[in-house]
Amino acid sequence: MKINKSYIFLKGIRFYAYHGVAPQENLIGNEYIIDLKLGVDISKAMQTDEVTDTVNYAEVYNVIKTEMDISSKLLEHIGKRIVKKLFKQFATIEDIDLFLSKRNPPMGADIESAGIELHCSRK
Repeated sequence: MKINKSYIFLKGIRFYAYHGVAPQENLIGNEYIIDLKLGVDISKAMQTDEVTDTVNYAEVYNVIKTEMDISSKLLEHIGKRIVKKLFKQFATIEDIDLFLSKRNPPMGADIESAGIELHCSRK
């Protein structure tokens, strides 16, 4: 069997955090949702059944949580920090697709969420 591309994903990660441009956002906070897709060669882990031969989901979550705990004005800034930290901490990650959204942003609109989408490669 030939694997053309393989991914690890974490979908619908929810955080309550204190990000935003408006002062009240830093006081009352909001709910944020992250979907993450990591381009990783998982072929060795498929053979060995060992977590050390892949990227550990729990460790990825901890990186994201650490960055979400740091207050920022912009989702763009948070997204950059998450991607940089994941590339730094996990040498086997080849590329990252990150979707970060803020639920019910305070912008005077009837809107479910607003956010960013990043598609990044290590090179």
